[in-house]
Amino acid sequence: MENGRRLESRVLEERIQKAVAEGHRCLEVEAYGQHGIGGRLWRAGDVPVYMKINGSPGQRVGSMGFPNTQIEIMGPASDDVGWLNAGAEIIVHGHTTNGVANAMAQGKIYVAGNVGARAMTMTKYNPRFDPPELWVLGSVGDYFAEFMAGGIAVVCGHEAQDPDNVLGYRPCVGMVGGRIFFRGPHKGFSQVDAKLVPMSDEDWAWLVKNLQVFLEKIHRSHIFEQLSNRGQWQLLVARSPHEKATKPRRSVGTFRQEVWEKELGTGGLIGDLSDLDRSPIPVITTGDLRRFVPVWENRKYVPPCEANCPTGMPVHERWQLIREGRMDEAVDLALAYTPFPATVCGYLCPNLCMQGCTRQTANMVPVDVKELGKASLNAKLPELPALTGKRIAVIGGGPAGISVAWQLRQEGHEAVIFDMDKTLGGKITSVIPETRIPKEVVSAELERVRKALPHIHLQQHPTREDLEQLKVDYDFVVIAVGAQKPRILPVPGKERMIPALDFLRQSKQDQAQVGKRVVIIGAGNVGCDVATEAHRLGAEEITLIDVQQPASFGKEREEAERIGAKFRWPCFTKAVTKEGLELTTGEVIPADTVIISIGDQPDLDFLPETVATERGFIVVNDIYQTTDPQIFAIGDVVKLGLLTDAIGAGRKAAQAITDILAGKRPQSDTRRMIDYSRIKLEYFDPRLMQFDDIQACAEQCSSCGVCRDCGICVTICPQGAISKQEAGNGDFEMVVDPDRCIGCGFCAGACPCGIWSLVENEPLV
Repeated sequence: MENGRRLESRVLEERIQKAVAEGHRCLEVEAYGQHGIGGRLWRAGDVPVYMKINGSPGQRVGSMGFPNTQIEIMGPASDDVGWLNAGAEIIVHGHTTNGVANAMAQGKIYVAGNVGARAMTMTKYNPRFDPPELWVLGSVGDYFAEFMAGGIAVVCGHEAQDPDNVLGYRPCVGMVGGRIFFRGPHKGFSQVDAKLVPMSDEDWAWLVKNLQVFLEKIHRSHIFEQLSNRGQWQLLVARSPHEKATKPRRSVGTFRQEVWEKELGTGGLIGDLSDLDRSPIPVITTGDLRRFVPVWENRKYVPPCEANCPTGMPVHERWQLIREGRMDEAVDLALAYTPFPATVCGYLCPNLCMQGCTRQTANMVPVDVKELGKASLNAKLPELPALTGKRIAVIGGGPAGISVAWQLRQEGHEAVIFDMDKTLGGKITSVIPETRIPKEVVSAELERVRKALPHIHLQQHPTREDLEQLKVDYDFVVIAVGAQKPRILPVPGKERMIPALDFLRQSKQDQAQVGKRVVIIGAGNVGCDVATEAHRLGAEEITLIDVQQPASFGKEREEAERIGAKFRWPCFTKAVTKEGLELTTGEVIPADTVIISIGDQPDLDFLPETVATERGFIVVNDIYQTTDPQIFAIGDVVKLGLLTDAIGAGRKAAQAITDILAGKRPQSDTRRMIDYSRIKLEYFDPRLMQFDDIQACAEQCSSCGVCRDCGICVTICPQGAISKQEAGNGDFEMVVDPDRCIGCGFCAGACPCGIWSLVENEPLV
């Protein structure tokens, strides 16, 4: 009360929230029927909050209660105590009315009296947390534990409102999970949904231990001995879906004879007025008369992770293998799509699969594929098939060239890499700083590549004559030389600029010198790599400039910001002088070294006239074939992109070459990505911000578009129309019985993976 007037519930809650936000952790409320007292104290964080309530609280005390919140009500309470409780501990020193613990997911509610109807209904249980608990000293009202899906209820039966029936009328209807300990007589429960089971020693030990805690909370420890007689207690648990499916159900005819006509007489309400045929008439149709038909669309659509990965890596299949305990197979599977599963997926890739993960649509942390990538370092070289006699020359030993050669060799074709460097790897080995990836990881993966692929060191830039001779000696030629020619701004002093790739090559060999002040023209990811290397070599002031907002992102940007590099834009270069970089505004940024990183272009002087180019890049079709049908081109010679883009292009080109050699028309995957709206993320906890290990990652994968055999569709179908049929080789199919199916769509609505689709039934002709 304030100035003789009762505060509104909304105003009281605002004041409580403000007090908690200001740091108060012990609150006392004189209640006059206000609703929702003690709920949603999320601002408290991990610091415990204690609230004492005197007087008469209104409905929903502790609704949406937060962990570390303790609410003590010094008398009785109204409806819906602990409604949607998410972790609070609530103590009621008296009776409560209806709806106690309704839809509770976590926390504990202690009641020192009786409770009303529909207590412990629709409760939930997340295995990652302790189950919710409801303790009642007396008895419970009607419809107790209706649709209970988890948690523990304890009904002590002490000074019960109805000593002959401590569980009330029709308890446990629709119960699918959880346990109920009770003491005292009852008058039945839903046999279809629940069953009595013997209490184990473990169950009894838990009950006795926590009974002492309960009685202490409600100040009744003196009756512990009276309540701790094991012979007086019983235990109810939910029946499994299998038990419910096999239990015989009462037919409509039997119900009419044994229940309806016994209560209302023959014909029901109008039996004395009509002798009409009362045989059942089917209201809900099945078979061809259904309006809608469920269709199992397993693997019809591409999961977002796979669709967003340029290599086409089926990440979801790898997580499934891990869920099945087949870690080695999950690791080895990566080599079918990339020769660099650890180097790229684990370290260098911005992980486009994670960026596309369905979990992101609900602001949930995407499944961490980087850990799976790093584990792929242990992938074993697959057994290579015998050579087919077909030979392909690959010019370029970088990620794109190695990828196409790797894929071709797995198809049985001989792929020979021609490169100017003594060692394979391209930019991975010559340019990318070791701060981005451990040297031993790259070395291990390249050693695996060398075991499968022959490498010829050209020791010179290829010529047109070289390429023409390769066309004679080999069935196909693949150009994958990358983009090595730096773009230089045509400004005075341009000769003072150091190309970014040249600098990174020199720094990797510890042959570069930068001085104390460095300016980098171009603030993309390569520019950020230059910044971190310059800092490693001793630079103290590092500035990256760009003509627009920098396009850098991910680890490269984070590392550059961490070492204190400054980003400036828009900035336009006028000249490079002894003093530093002069901008078009007249400002001079002091610099000992100026490095330019505005992109590179391919050096294509060796191309024959039969290969068309456009703006300095090779023109290809959708299978990476050039205007010369014997020559393919992939990677940065076609379009600048990520390492994964180059690796993915190599895989697609290899598949096209394989098809052509087999006399087939090259095929591509025409499947569309599954719509995000089809995936149900309600089965996952949105509060999870990190994963403990790879197994935890696998469990959190929603397996978009690919059935994970969870059995939800089988369980939820009200007609039992869905069954699993084994198809051999460990594969299976979910089949719908049209004579049972009513087209309700429950399967499509509940499927977490988006496998089921409800389509309109075709009309009969």
